[in-house]
Parts: sequence; structure tokens; C-alpha cells
Amino acid sequence: MIKEIIVVEGKDDTVAIKRAVEAETIETGGSAIGADVLRRVELAQQRRGVIIFTDPDHAGERIRKIVAQRVPGCKHAFLPQEDASYKGDIGVENASPDAIRRALANVRTEAAAGSEGTSLPEIAWDDLMKAGLLVHPNASNRRLQMGNLLGIGYANGKQFFKRCSMFRITREEFQRALTTMEQQNSEGGNP
Repeated sequence: MIKEIIVVEGKDDTVAIKRAVEAETIETGGSAIGADVLRRVELAQQRRGVIIFTDPDHAGERIRKIVAQRVPGCKHAFLPQEDASYKGDIGVENASPDAIRRALANVRTEAAAGSEGTSLPEIAWDDLMKAGLLVHPNASNRRLQMGNLLGIGYANGKQFFKRCSMFRITREEFQRALTTMEQQNSEGGNP
């Protein structure tokens, strides 16, 4: 049984989670999150902790951001888009139990503002530039690959930088992921 309560978007996501693991969920009911849902998430965070596990799409990221801003200190599970896609539909409900278990095994905890070790991020903007994650012809795809390897999901350049800081990505983690990505790309012929 997973101790934390998992925040998902809807009933189909709850069904998919329960196929994969023994856990309780709170459903946001989509991107129009009501105040009562946010109060339940706050209470869950105080009592048991929360894992935000939304769809790897724009709406899911919007929900993740709303919940994380209202309820600091949440844990985050990220599902790669390719693990959540079925006939053009992207969502947690489409993921296999194994993919869900992998995402939950790689949960990231956000660093609370002002907490120890968050004053100076280990990964600098310049590191993202050098890694081809910004201002590169294939920057978007490279961020997608790196986000999947680091377990922080896809994000635009500014959000990717924030996530590296928020989830305390170390230089070693970043370099390992970059090396893996470069190896995969050289084997697959991708830039």
C-alpha cells in the first residue's frame, strides 16, 4: 500500500492506478479544480503526504502547477508520453500497470522554498544551453528525452530549469542523463 494519496485527474486514472498498485486517490475532476478538492489535497498532504500524478499533457501540467502552488511539498510522479498514449489520446488511464509502477518508483519531491540546499541551484541556465536543451534546433525533443531520463517530465526551457532546481537535480544526475541521451541518439541517429 502506498502511504501517500495520489492526486489524479479523473475516474479512469484512478482505475489505472488501482490496477497497478494499492493506493488511494483524489480526483481533481479535470482542470477546473474546485476549492473543496484543493482542501482535501491540503488535508491529505498534512496527514499522509501527496503524490501528484497527472497526464503528461498541457492540461495535466496545468493541474500539477495549480495543486503544487496551493499545496507545497508534494511529491511528483511523471509518466513519459509514449507510456501514456493510445490511439492519439494521452493520459494516465492509457498506461500499463508496469509503466505506472515505474513512474511511482521514481517519484520526485519538490524542494520547499527557502529549504536547505535550494538557494543556489546545481544546474545553471548555461548547463542547459551547453546540453542543447535551449536554443538548439532539436531542443524540445532533447528536453523531452532528458525529462524522461531524469524523471521530471517534459517542460519548456524555463520550466525545465525550474524543475531541475525544484527537484534538486544534481550535476551527477544531469551528466548521467545527458550521457545516456547522447548514447541513445548516436545509436538511433537522432540529433
